[in-house]
Amino acid sequence: MSTPHTPATSTDTPKPGPAGKLRRCLRMPIGVQSIIAVGLGALLGTFAPSAGEQMKILGDVFLNLVQVVVLPLVFPLIVLGIARMESVKKVGRIAGKAILYFELVTTVILLIAVGLAKFTGIGKDAPVAGADARDLEGMSQGIDFHELILHAVPKNIFAAFGEGNLLGAITFALLVGVAMAAIGEKAKPFADVLESVSTVMFKVVGYVIRVAPLGVLGFISYDVAHYGFGNLRSLAGFVAVVYAGLAVVIGVLFPLIATLYRIRYVALLKSIGNLAGIAFVTRSSESVLAPLMSRLEAFGLSRSTTSFVVPLGYSFNTDGSVLYQAAALVFLANAYGADTSLPALLLMVGVLVILSKGMAGVASASVVVLIAAGNSVGLPAQGVALLLGVDFIVDMARTGVNVIGNSLAAAVVDSSEKRREAKRGGRDTSRDPVAPAATAPQKESVQ
Repeated sequence: MSTPHTPATSTDTPKPGPAGKLRRCLRMPIGVQSIIAVGLGALLGTFAPSAGEQMKILGDVFLNLVQVVVLPLVFPLIVLGIARMESVKKVGRIAGKAILYFELVTTVILLIAVGLAKFTGIGKDAPVAGADARDLEGMSQGIDFHELILHAVPKNIFAAFGEGNLLGAITFALLVGVAMAAIGEKAKPFADVLESVSTVMFKVVGYVIRVAPLGVLGFISYDVAHYGFGNLRSLAGFVAVVYAGLAVVIGVLFPLIATLYRIRYVALLKSIGNLAGIAFVTRSSESVLAPLMSRLEAFGLSRSTTSFVVPLGYSFNTDGSVLYQAAALVFLANAYGADTSLPALLLMVGVLVILSKGMAGVASASVVVLIAAGNSVGLPAQGVALLLGVDFIVDMARTGVNVIGNSLAAAVVDSSEKRREAKRGGRDTSRDPVAPAATAPQKESVQ
């Protein structure tokens, strides 16, 4: 007896249900999910502004998740990085190179920003009469350097951790790492504990980054609903100059620096590009601090250099932010008819070189520094209030550039150290200074 023919099951396979579609969406790279979240957030903020403003809680939850893990990860990485250096002298040398690099690059970026803003004449027709100084209520009108120093040297490390004091944690980690290097083998049990903590924290970071698109959705929905696009049209020239300046930094200055130190800049951008994108849309460089260090280590940078230079750069190397501040000062000077001669512009640069180093740990840091710098050169705070309407738009770009700038800084310092070791016979001189290491430790992947 012949058996009935069974139809091919491929034609009868049911279409995937909602659960299957959701799984496919979750398998998409984080960058793609974030782009989709940007589009959905913009639509929600435009057509349902009341709901869009309520979505901010998603962004706040995401940032809270990020901030809760930053110090528990950064602290052991810095301690272990310093403890594993050959000597305290090397710690001082790396710190010196990093700070010198920060100062030189920051000054060049300030000059680029001031020159570009002066050339374009932004601000001459700005509606400064519509600025409302009440928008600045509660913000500091200056930076207390006495408090900044105390902020960097906390009296209670547990309080510093509770406050999210990254600069204070770096100082304490530096002391602990130097002490561990000094006592040698006796510090191994503590080093093992810190290594275990950092491994666990990297895993936690992987979990947190998976929900980044929800944070993006929340922030974009809120920004579009709350700010709208009206101020963007009136201040389009300022926004355009800031973005052009940041493009010059990324597309001209950074490649020149990378060429000088034989760093594969395009490869570096590909390695960290989606992390810079997450920082762009969340407007928080802290949101990618932990995976950034892991990504740079996989790129070929030594852990000891990366774990020290990157967190230090978060406090002292805010390339995108200082460019924004310089362009904003020229904008305000033009708007109020203040002096924009060469000596006046150089004075602005000098003030910002000093004040920008006081940004660490200050709420609304870029705006606070801008107010302090404006006061120093005689510009009223009301003009700064005008710029708050488009601050979220330029904040995204300057935050993304901050991430790229700190990655390049770590690569430069690491390349310099490897060249020094190669000259002393410690390394094979034929090796690419920043070629990806085949044996680089693998951390939680962030696609």
